[in-house]
Amino acid sequence: MSTTTPAAPATPATPTAPTSALNAARTTATAARVLRQLRHDPRTIALLILVPCLMLILLRYVFDASPRTFDNIGASLLGIFPLITMFLVTSIATLRERTSGTLERLLAMPLGKADLIAGYALAFGGLAIVQSALATGLAVWLLGLDVTGSAWLLLLVALLDALLGTALGLFVSAFAASEFQAVQFMPAVIFPQLLLCGLFTPRANMHPVLEAISDVLPMSYAVDGMNEVLHHTDMTATFVRDVSVVAGCAVLVLALGAATLRRRTA
Repeated sequence: MSTTTPAAPATPATPTAPTSALNAARTTATAARVLRQLRHDPRTIALLILVPCLMLILLRYVFDASPRTFDNIGASLLGIFPLITMFLVTSIATLRERTSGTLERLLAMPLGKADLIAGYALAFGGLAIVQSALATGLAVWLLGLDVTGSAWLLLLVALLDALLGTALGLFVSAFAASEFQAVQFMPAVIFPQLLLCGLFTPRANMHPVLEAISDVLPMSYAVDGMNEVLHHTDMTATFVRDVSVVAGCAVLVLALGAATLRRRTA
């Protein structure tokens, strides 16, 4: 009686695992893809570039009879407006990548999570530079915002605030299942910082518990940095501390965003 050797079970194909190390070529390719997509979305471009400028113009003429009030509030809002708009656009754009299946297809390629997050940060960071430069130039040279320090330092803080908004948007998008939920994160993530950052009243005048909470919120240091430029001619040690905290928070949140990035929306 003849015997036959059973065939060995087929080994399922293993998908290519994404590389964990950050790669410059993959990162720039991701950033270029995001910018190409944004080029065909004029409403998003208008939200990113024009809305902060329009809000500053509106604010200037709301306080038309009190220019000093505009000087005191305008510098702070020059950093807050970019943070809010970048947060909204980035969180929704990243979530759309996941819900449409684009993110899953990208991560099936030799593209790591760090490459994806860094690519998005690079693309939106480029837009943040344009946004912050236009808003700062408009406020200082056209709307007459009176700052004691250098306008370049004002631009630096505005840019870091926009990058922080980008990082926060990338991070919270991992926890949203729809674009509506992504927008719902704004009251939870942005509004408490807005109330506690010292824009409406000095943080030292708050309840001690609220003051302690405000001391760990990055927007507080963004507002403090703007106020340092507003009142001092030179770069102070407090200014260096403030921008370092904002920049460090942006890097930390980007790292958390890469760690929590999921392929699918549950």
